[in-house]
Amino acid sequence: MSSELSKELKTKLFSQKKNGYNSFKDLEKMNEFCDNYRKFLDTAKTEREANKVIITELTLNGFKPFVRGAELSVGDKVYIDNRGKAVVAAIIGKEDISKGANIIASHIDSPRIDLKPNPLYEDGELALFKTHYYGGIKKYQWTAIPLALHGVIITASGSTVEVNIGESDSDPVFCITDLLPHLAVEQMKRDLKTGIKGEELNILIGSKPYVFEGDDASEAIKLNILNILNEKYGIVEDDFLSAELELVPQFKARNVGFDNSLIGSYGQDDRVCAYTSLQALLEIETPAKTAIAVFADKEEIGSTGNTGLKCKYLSYFIADLAHYYKVCPHQSFENSACLSADVNSAFDPTFPDVYEKKNCAKLNHGIVVTKYTGAGGKSGASDASAEFVGKIRKLFDENEVIWQTGELGKVDNGGGGTVAAYIANLNIDTLDVGVPVLSMHAPYEITSKLDVYMAYKAYAAFYK
Repeated sequence: MSSELSKELKTKLFSQKKNGYNSFKDLEKMNEFCDNYRKFLDTAKTEREANKVIITELTLNGFKPFVRGAELSVGDKVYIDNRGKAVVAAIIGKEDISKGANIIASHIDSPRIDLKPNPLYEDGELALFKTHYYGGIKKYQWTAIPLALHGVIITASGSTVEVNIGESDSDPVFCITDLLPHLAVEQMKRDLKTGIKGEELNILIGSKPYVFEGDDASEAIKLNILNILNEKYGIVEDDFLSAELELVPQFKARNVGFDNSLIGSYGQDDRVCAYTSLQALLEIETPAKTAIAVFADKEEIGSTGNTGLKCKYLSYFIADLAHYYKVCPHQSFENSACLSADVNSAFDPTFPDVYEKKNCAKLNHGIVVTKYTGAGGKSGASDASAEFVGKIRKLFDENEVIWQTGELGKVDNGGGGTVAAYIANLNIDTLDVGVPVLSMHAPYEITSKLDVYMAYKAYAAFYK
């Protein structure tokens, strides 16, 4: 066989997937899109803030709150605000809802540090908050970095106080202290997992006592903090009992690298997929099938509760549409299709041993199609059918979407789950399709601009 014939045969039969920059040239659109994405990351650091930003965007683009039983027409744009933490948005399609819907489901919560119900205390003449971390984190990564405090407080009178301290240049920030190397001999003997323990994630919030002349009252520093909070927000200590206050990194989203090809930010898992799927939905006029976008809460702790996707609010919404059109909801489910829009791990050459190189995602190779998730023999997985993967593969190729496949680490090393299993359980064809990320779950995660833009293109093609 001649070398030319061999080369021709390899071109025909071997996978030709390469770095996306070999074929993608529309850099101006990509960069403009990612500039807006960075702004979104800075204004949507918690699930509540993401919810607000998303609903604002939906409203500006003609979406209105969904009213059960109200008149609906082809092209109508509606949304559900689930308790200020999750959103379902839809554009009514030309086809009957019995033919199903095209659904893209992402989540808008991210790993963080939550305050305990009784957080405030004084020790060693310092004021601190006790915390309980949320989601899977490496605890040591959260020490000695600037943190901002976001959330809400519900007072005894029932009023809502919104809190956002640390993002403005004039605001103070907060931090978790760590031992200096000189005194950390015993700490350094701990393994990496327990180098910082959960009960050591205490937030430093102040050091100045509230002093009256001739007064040496105990807990004067705690008193001063409560006085400041009372003057600013009108709250007392018991109001922490009905509060959701979260510590998130104060960092701003930035371009990363000499070539500005990467984005560094907190919370890209999974707000990168939330933003790209939102933008894809907003550009649709009247889809053939009803287009639904889900922005869920609580994925990082198992999709539990009434704002996580183990709850039935998505299925109830589809059922409401089916009942309005006098069709069987089960028929709508079985004819629907879903992209579970969640991130995957990108290959990190600094830590190559945990990846299986032939089956891991790489930055700049496009959006990642993950056929199955789970761990330890696909336990807890959503495993999409070959037929559905084939449909999505064809769709992406026809729409010039740069894409790749990936797993979350070696078989016995990695594993994880997304919301895919809970949607697949409704008898809906579901496939994980998301952006590859470096340093996932860290306070500062890295994505590729090309991959972010390809996520938007992929989701737009799916809706259309």
